[in-house]
Amino acid sequence: MVPRFGHPARVAMLFFACFLACASSARAQSSSHAAINFGGGASIDPEQVYAGVSWESPDIGGRFRLRPGIDGGFGNNLRLGLINIDLIARILLGSSGWSLIQGGGPTIIIAQPAGDFAKAPRQLHAGGSYLFGFQKANGFFAEFRVSGGNYVPQLKMGVGWSVEIK
Repeated sequence: MVPRFGHPARVAMLFFACFLACASSARAQSSSHAAINFGGGASIDPEQVYAGVSWESPDIGGRFRLRPGIDGGFGNNLRLGLINIDLIARILLGSSGWSLIQGGGPTIIIAQPAGDFAKAPRQLHAGGSYLFGFQKANGFFAEFRVSGGNYVPQLKMGVGWSVEIK
């Protein structure tokens, strides 16, 4: 049995409210550099492992950045390809070298049931997601993603590494 966290839209709205509360009281970490992020982890509903890559823009208007990316999920008799188009904010947490990362956006999902992949039809779906995480100044990050929509993993937990492009 898979645990349920409530309706994904309600969960996303709760996280977005926290995002606004934190964003107004914290100082931004500024950077004029773009980055490539490599990550992976596990998801719930469907239970899968995933790996992905994303590009992160330099700051655009304060602490905000664009972060489009792609993930591939495998397991639970399903293959998923996810395209995320996120708007994120980085908030420096004092002088600790850690930043809070929050944001989200639309998700495009390409799903294919496992089995004979040559015969299984691909399905295209849309959804949305909210992400919350922490990143160390050296590039290490850990994040959670709550999503809603058909075939979108309801919760993804992952870690990764960010490489700055200078």
